[in-house]
This record gives sequence, structure tokens and C-alpha cells, in this order.
Amino acid sequence: MIWLKAFVSGFLATLIFHQGLFTLFHVAGAGAAEPFNFEPVPPLGIPAVVSLSFFGGLWGLVLWALLGRLATRPFWALSVVLGALFPTAVAMLVVFPLKGLAVSQTTWLGGLLLNGFWGLGVAVFLALMGARRPPDPIS
Repeated sequence: MIWLKAFVSGFLATLIFHQGLFTLFHVAGAGAAEPFNFEPVPPLGIPAVVSLSFFGGLWGLVLWALLGRLATRPFWALSVVLGALFPTAVAMLVVFPLKGLAVSQTTWLGGLLLNGFWGLGVAVFLALMGARRPPDPIS
């Protein structure tokens, strides 16, 4: 059950945190692409935002596998840091080149911000679903 919660947390964090911040960037004129892209993507023709959220769910599983047993404070901080670093590195070094998209300082910075906020969202949803234990009492 915990793995389902981790997947759902990553999926929802993509829709709410990642795409929410992406919307703010877009409204501020900092992003050329529009958030919540419903254009179909190959090979299955599902909307791009659903595909992105699915992969967000898979990354949620990775975060849980790496951080699930950590104490409360390190869990929250590392969710943001690893959420920023790992998905951004894979996107910039693998996904963007495969899709023929340009990689620049701006895309790296945007990716780090969006994915760090996504990592925070994963931690929030895991906590809301009871996947995180309460903080250890101070002795």
C-alpha cells in the first residue's frame, strides 16, 4: 500500500505543485510552453500532462525508495533536493536530447525549481496520506 501512496503522491505533486508553479512561470512570462498541456503524445496518444504525471508517479516511487525510512527533517529537506536534482538531470541529459529540445542554463534552472517544488509536493502528499510517521519526540 505504501508504494501506491508514493506513486499517487508523485502523480498529484506533478499536477498540483509542478504544473501549478509552471503556471505561475507562464503567467509571469518566464515560460514559453503552456502548462497543463493536453496535446496527445506518442505512442499511446494520451495527453502530455497525464504522461508527465505518470512519470511523476514513478519518480515518487524512487523518492520513497531512497527516503522513506529517514527521520522527519531529513526526509523533507532531501525530498526537495533530490526531487530537484534527479528528475532534472534525467530530463536535461536524456529526455531533452532524445526529443531534440534545447538544453540551456534557463532550462536547467527552471527544471531545478519546478522539480524541487514537485519534491516538496511529494513529501506533502505522503504526509497527508499517512505514509510518514509523526516526528520523533525530543528527548
